[in-house]
Order: sequence, then C-alpha cells, then structure tokens
Amino acid sequence: MYTYAFLANSQPLELPEGIWGSLELVQTESLAALVEPDLPAESLQQADRQLMQAVLSHDRIIQEVFQQATVLPLRFGTYFISRQGLVDHLKSHQQDYLTKLAQLSGKAEYTLKLTPTPFPENPIAADSKGKEYFLAKKRLYQQQADWQQQQQSDLEALIAQASADYPIRQGEAETHPKLYLLSDQQREIELQQQLSRWQQQCSTWELVLSEALPPYHFV
Repeated sequence: MYTYAFLANSQPLELPEGIWGSLELVQTESLAALVEPDLPAESLQQADRQLMQAVLSHDRIIQEVFQQATVLPLRFGTYFISRQGLVDHLKSHQQDYLTKLAQLSGKAEYTLKLTPTPFPENPIAADSKGKEYFLAKKRLYQQQADWQQQQQSDLEALIAQASADYPIRQGEAETHPKLYLLSDQQREIELQQQLSRWQQQCSTWELVLSEALPPYHFV
C-alpha cells in the first residue's frame, strides 16, 4: 500500500485526489496512515516526466493534508506490503509516533535558501599597463579572496544564530546551501522579522524563506 503520511486518528479530513486514484485512511485506535491503496509500484517507474509529476503530486497531497492536521510525512515511494502489515507497524510504533506528533503540533518547516551575493568587481582600467596592471590585478584577486572569506564567515555566523533561535537541519551539499527551520505557525510574523535581521547581518548572501511546509526534516 502506497503510504504518504502518519497522523493522529482524531479528526475527519477532506482527502485530496491521489497520484493515481482515491486516498483513504488506514486507522488504528490512536493512529492513521494516509494511503493510496490502488497505486501499483510499477506506475512510479515510468518516464522521467511522469516520475517528476508523481513526486510533485506526493508533496502536494501531504501539503493539503498538513493544512488540516499535524502529519509525519513519509518519503516518496513508501510502500507497505499489506494493509495488515501497515496496521501492525502503526501499533508497534504507536507511542513513538504519538510523541512525535505531539512535539510537532502547530509547527511547520521553513526552507531558508541562501544565494551568494556576487562579488562587486571593479574592472581594471583599460589603459592600465605593465606594473600598474599587475598591481591592479593583484588587488582584485585579494579583494575576491577577502569577499569569499567574508561570505564564509557570514554563513557560519548565520547558522550559529539560526541554531540558537530555532531547531534547524542543514541541507546536503548543493550549489547553494539551505537551512530547514522548525517554527510555530502562529509565530510566522516573528520568523519573517527575524529573517530581516539576519539579512542585515549577512549582506554577502541573499536569504529567501519558503512558505510553511510539512516537517519533512524533523520526523
């Protein structure tokens, strides 16, 4: 059974359409799993375009349910062999999942994307020659090195400050770094204000904060 998320079995939900068909809840006394029972595994092993659409649908579905209840989102492609196997899993992990759901209640994940600000290069004068050109080139290299060092210092300071203010996770090494922050949804305005302060203190990076997301990196 294709499974999207676990959640507390405590309230009725308006279920969206799934990747392939209808969704349903597999329920125990305290927990529920959001599943798409008729989604065959081979349907996810299609062309790249179809696979990407399935990934986007997976995230969309979790996001729509997250707007209604606290969820423990699962990775794309999570299957359980049978309904009974899923029920047994929920029962055996009931206390752990209920504890985690309580910890995440009212909270959301926010992705903080950091893009390095380009080095403000001053071009060398076209009429520079000989020693004058060499010295100008040397100064330029030193300025670039200083800028890169400042960027690294700003990044380390930002991570330290964000860690002091919020639970965070760092994204895997990419072209541009990302931080994942966990915050109360009711305090999103405070988070936006904090973002403005971070931006002022971290001028060598451009900071962009996402909308409220399910807590993918905190389950």
